[in-house]
Amino acid sequence: MTHQFAEQWGPEWQVRLDSLHFSRHELVTLASIIEAEVRYDPDRPFISAVYHNRLRRGMRLEADPTVSYAYGRRLKRVWEKNLAVRSSYNTYLHAGLPPGPIAQPGRASLAAALYPADVPFLYFVAQSDGKHIFSATYTEHLAAIRRVKEMRRATRVSQRPAR
Repeated sequence: MTHQFAEQWGPEWQVRLDSLHFSRHELVTLASIIEAEVRYDPDRPFISAVYHNRLRRGMRLEADPTVSYAYGRRLKRVWEKNLAVRSSYNTYLHAGLPPGPIAQPGRASLAAALYPADVPFLYFVAQSDGKHIFSATYTEHLAAIRRVKEMRRATRVSQRPAR
């Protein structure tokens, strides 16, 4: 696996890594979070941008997959009560990257971690179809959360059996 990884790592990636001031370990850790978060491939560079922007600002990543990892099993859904799990991998409690990768990132997530989209986004919320809504401000983010909840409610209502 290490040999395969080294074969995939091109010299242009090393140059980019150096310009980001990341170690390879840090980049793989970030890429692993992106890998665990993304269900819709085109969102990958935007998710990466959110995490890069948060790291630059000293914000916590608040990545749900790190909470699942801290639990030692995949949670179907991360609830508010789960966010308090005591672990150095819990990015809701600790700023910066966790101590190491939480998953095996694929090439697309490594590339996204190296080349995030050039956008001001700091927040995202997942929709039921796996796509994300991205926001630059917390106010926009809260509105996006409300929209997602409304869409979920509408879907549940439309799926109820007729009486």
